[in-house]
Amino acid sequence: MVKKQPLIIQGGMGIGVSNWVLARAVAEQGEMGVVSGTCMNSVLIRRLQDGDEGGHCRRALAAFPVPAIAESILKKYFLPDGRNGAPYKRSAMFTPKYTKDLVHLTVASNFVEVYLAKEG
Repeated sequence: MVKKQPLIIQGGMGIGVSNWVLARAVAEQGEMGVVSGTCMNSVLIRRLQDGDEGGHCRRALAAFPVPAIAESILKKYFLPDGRNGAPYKRSAMFTPKYTKDLVHLTVASNFVEVYLAKEG
């Protein structure tokens, strides 16, 4: 059986634009949706600090294969009632001497975006 090639490939458009919602909508039409991995660590922690409306990020983190990492991210960044105007906590940036926590956050945040795009 020959698999149909997509007519549309929705490409990565950068931070938060080609997100899971757009990628899923394109895929539901039988085409290829793509999520951008650029700065997903910052996107995830901002969503969590804004209260994670709909619980999407928390639902995806619950499926993350290393629960201890997901729990540490939630403990550090999730604000159930949002920031209420307070500044965002920021993620560290990659440098030649980056931390294991930054790697964990980066991997988990990209997992969340792809998980949500593929869900359902």
